[in-house]
Amino acid sequence: MTTTALKEPVRTTSPGAARAPRRRTGRIRRLSLPYLLLLPALLLELLVHLVPMVIGIAMSFKELTQFYIRDWSNAPWSGLGNYRVSVDFDAPVGEALLHSFLVTVGFTLLSVGLCWLIGTAAAVFMQDAFRGRGLLRALFLVPYALPVYAAVITWVFMFQHDNGLVNHVLHDQLHLTGKPSFWLIGDNSFYALLTVSVWKGWPFAFLIVTAGLQNIPGELYEAAALDGAGMWQRIRRITLPSLRPVNQVLVLVLFLWTFNDFNTPFVLFGRAAPEAADLISVHIYQASFVTWNFGTGSAMSVLLLLFLLVVTGVYLLLTSRGRRAADV
Repeated sequence: MTTTALKEPVRTTSPGAARAPRRRTGRIRRLSLPYLLLLPALLLELLVHLVPMVIGIAMSFKELTQFYIRDWSNAPWSGLGNYRVSVDFDAPVGEALLHSFLVTVGFTLLSVGLCWLIGTAAAVFMQDAFRGRGLLRALFLVPYALPVYAAVITWVFMFQHDNGLVNHVLHDQLHLTGKPSFWLIGDNSFYALLTVSVWKGWPFAFLIVTAGLQNIPGELYEAAALDGAGMWQRIRRITLPSLRPVNQVLVLVLFLWTFNDFNTPFVLFGRAAPEAADLISVHIYQASFVTWNFGTGSAMSVLLLLFLLVVTGVYLLLTSRGRRAADV
């Protein structure tokens, strides 16, 4: 008697079908890895910047004074009252804020313009190779590398009325002034603040423009020289047009940094800045932490944020249109 054993059919799977889930899993891991690495930085950014910003906006709608500082959430709701006080330019608070805003605008335009001009001139001068260029580049970057507090405190000693280096050079050696000047009070405080701001800001412009000059082909300058173009014509026709994208970003960054600068005037003048150098950052600090009116100070901060957002948006819109017109 013969028996036949029934055998189960053998299931065969292709190697590609087994590898497909593994490949899909590996692809998901590779795609999610950058986001996982960015997650700690995003959380820190949320905690350090966005959360205080939201809290500051909420504080601007409250009558938050020193009486409610222990529990600011119980402060009375004022709505747009703090904003009305800030923009009422006929009242003392609004008039002082408008004056501070105008001083900051003038200071920012002068500082950014001088930083860009000095930085670009130094970068163009350092473009050609010569002996000692590396040492000069290192010296040029010293003001940018120094800590802000150490650098500004040094300038405070230099601007002293009786034994400062600035008066010693201008009055005692060069005899340009009839008597030693007060640089940290009065109208001269604006020029002192502008000097310090330009001194510590132009190396950044020099660094950015130097990096941009590396992307300009040397053949353009050689061809222009063969055609008889002078130095100023080469700068006007080749250097500046080639640096336009770099300068657009550089000017915006310098504007935002200078307009929001708090460390320089605070270290230079202390809590009470002179009227001629009353920048809006220090003015908002005084309105918040000196007069203990945190609601009004928060409203001023929100207005400053809106102004910078509008200026940045308009600037980016104009520069993008300029690039499109140049491409066409």
